[in-house]
Amino acid sequence: MERQTKTKKIKRKRKHGFRERLETHSGRKVIKRRKQKGRKRIAV
Repeated sequence: MERQTKTKKIKRKRKHGFRERLETHSGRKVIKRRKQKGRKRIAV
């Protein structure tokens, strides 16, 4: 079995974080959809 790559927290946050989502139009749509769906975690 191959070793899983360790995710880098800061990179993950910067790419998929809440603030990052809010910056773009499509990102805001993502947040809106996830809220409507009732997701426990809206963003990373």
